[in-house]
Amino acid sequence: MLIRISLIVAIVAGLTVGAMNFIKVRDKITNLITERDDWHNQFTQTDTKLKKTTSELKKTSSELADTKKNLETTTEERDTARAEATSQTKRAAQLSEDLNRTKKERDDAQAELAAYKATGFSPAQVMSLGKTLKQSQDELAEAKQVIKSHEQKIRQLDARLSIYETPDKPILLPAALKGKIMISDPKWGFVVLNVGEDQGVLEHGQLLVNRDGKLVAKVKVTSVQKNRSIANVMPGWQLGEVLEGDQVIPAYPTS
Repeated sequence: MLIRISLIVAIVAGLTVGAMNFIKVRDKITNLITERDDWHNQFTQTDTKLKKTTSELKKTSSELADTKKNLETTTEERDTARAEATSQTKRAAQLSEDLNRTKKERDDAQAELAAYKATGFSPAQVMSLGKTLKQSQDELAEAKQVIKSHEQKIRQLDARLSIYETPDKPILLPAALKGKIMISDPKWGFVVLNVGEDQGVLEHGQLLVNRDGKLVAKVKVTSVQKNRSIANVMPGWQLGEVLEGDQVIPAYPTS
């Protein structure tokens, strides 16, 4: 009987120990599962951030490549324009030299016209010199116009380059530049000016809009044509409604 009781007590004790061990193992398994889920969540978040960062990096790299390409293209265009301007300047110098020589020959011929028989110049030869002089003057005027056009193109390209190289540096416009608002669209915030490339307006240049000597707004040029340009009203600078007929002057004039 005592042995039977001892066996029962031993069995109960074994079951108790087994139950306690099972509870401990179950708690450990639960903790391991919780830790595994936490690590999985952290891994998922980290992987999502990594993918997002990688995508942003690719986008930034693409934008940087486009900007570099635009900069190289603009620099090449500016250098080409400068080379053309240099060539036209040399041509103008040669034409000026030819013009001076032709003028001298004409003056000499006119001075000796009274004695043309003795000098060997005939009236026909004097007329020929006059035609040559007129042709040289026309060619010189054409060359000067081409040089002016190339110089304006160089200024436009320099202004475009400065947006990439020194974005905080303002675009300088001629101090004597004055114009008017031809068209004003308050809905879309843009205006059309009656001054353009021929008057020295450059893209990204800024102008002050005034009426009766009072500042109304500041606009930034977005497109330049021969005798007109388009500009947008700059945020934070509109002190009143921009109207047709308002005056514009450079915000950053050349000294």
